[in-house]
Formats: sequence, C-alpha cells, structure tokens
Amino acid sequence: MNKIGFNVLAWTASVSDDLFPVIDRLKGIGYDGVEFYLGPQEIAAYQRMGDYTRDLGLETTAVMTLGADENPISESVEIRQKALDKIKLAVDRAHALNSKIICGPFHSAHTIFVNRPAEDQEYALAGEVLNAAAEYAAQANITFALEALNRFECYLCNTMEQLHKLVKAANHPNVRAMFDTHHSNIEEKNYGTALQTIAPVLAHVHISENDRGTPGSGQVLWDDAFAGLAAINYQGWLTIEAFSRNDPGFANAIGVWREFNEPWDIAENGYKFIREMSLKHGL
Repeated sequence: MNKIGFNVLAWTASVSDDLFPVIDRLKGIGYDGVEFYLGPQEIAAYQRMGDYTRDLGLETTAVMTLGADENPISESVEIRQKALDKIKLAVDRAHALNSKIICGPFHSAHTIFVNRPAEDQEYALAGEVLNAAAEYAAQANITFALEALNRFECYLCNTMEQLHKLVKAANHPNVRAMFDTHHSNIEEKNYGTALQTIAPVLAHVHISENDRGTPGSGQVLWDDAFAGLAAINYQGWLTIEAFSRNDPGFANAIGVWREFNEPWDIAENGYKFIREMSLKHGL
C-alpha cells in the first residue's frame, strides 16, 4: 500500500516545536509521514522537527511557493536569481527535515498574472532555474515534485499536459511532477487521461477535496482518481492537503475565508477514506 501523509498547513504554515503534539496524534492515527511548508523559520527549527519525526518513525515531505520578487519566469535576471536562491534555501530546510521531496508550484510566482497565456520562453526560463536548483537538490537526494494549479492561482501550469512540458524543459532527473486532485478537479477533463499523461514523471500526489475539506466529503470523483492511480501503478505518497483559518496570514494569502471541516475531522476521516479507497482499487 502507498504511504499516507498529512500536510500540517491545516494548522499552520510555521515549523516549530509547538507542532509536536499534532505530530504525535497524526502518528497515532496511523500516518506514515507529515508534510511541512518551507517558510522563513531558522534552519534549527527544521532540524529539531526532522529529529523529532525521525525518532517517532515518521517520514517527511515538504512544500513551497514563490512570490513576485522571486519569480522564475520573470524577465529580470535579478529576480530569477532570487528565485534560485530561495529554492536553494528551501532545499537546505528540507534536508534538515530529512525530506526527500519538495512539492509545490515553485515553477512561477503564486497568483501573479500577466493577462495572457503562458509563452514558450517562460517554460524555458523556469526550466533553467529549476535545472540549476535541481543540481543543488541532487546533492541532498531531494526530488522536486512540481505542481499544476488551477487557473485562479497560476497561468504557467494548469494541466498535466502543461506540467509535463515544464518538466521536460527543466531536463533534470530530480525535477518531476505532482498530481493534486483539487486542482485537477477544476482543470482536467478526465482523471485517468491526466494521470496517464503525467505518469512517466509523477513523484507525489496530493489528496484534496474540491472545497479543501475532508477527502470523501465533497464532489471529487474519487473512484476515477484512485482507479487512475492504480492504472499507472503509482507507488508514492498519498498526502492530504487541506486548509483552515487556523493560520490567518497563510489563509488570507491563499483565499481561505471560511472553515471547511475541523482539522482533526480531516485527519481522522481522511486517513480512513484513503485506506478504504486504496484497498478498493488495489493501490
């Protein structure tokens, strides 16, 4: 069975010792790993968390985003360099966490638009930055799992077809892709076709309901999603990504204006749901 993870963004975007009781309870539920947002905290905080999760027998993965001043597809050489520097810092933090995967939409700046579709040159620019960053990440045996976002958060990569194009542009074995059921619910015509498209480079999966609440409680076509993963023989993380307003600054940044489900409802019932669907579809 695939490993099941939980992204603690349901509580906070910060990494600190305050999360230890949350980590303990996630371990008790049965999770194999925990996913953390790579923010500005001192690397010592990531080291302590890495040690704590390792001692509990939990693995870790990580997620990151970039802003307008560190955009890999900017026309500005200086801004692209800032993007590379930011990703390298994230690699250092992920390494301290013992994470082998950094996922997220760090191919471009989150929610920054230019009022036109993406151009080939932008894929090339992102590819150059990601290739250079992947050379650094490879030294720590870290893989990038790039994420396609819905049209309201990103214009470079909305679909698996576009994401596959970006991975090819990066041209590095440590640059791969992620599939997110929430974004694909908005942008893809068919889960099975989308997964077949990204299968050759798929490295990570986010299990996320259409409203970002408890998986299985909304409108995502979960049988299609799990059947599609089974059809490509996916072997990797199935990590729940759900949001709340527990961290107002982060919630405001991603447009979360209400509670979808209580975080422990998401964690407990989401875990059961993934187990049930995985058994049903032979994952």
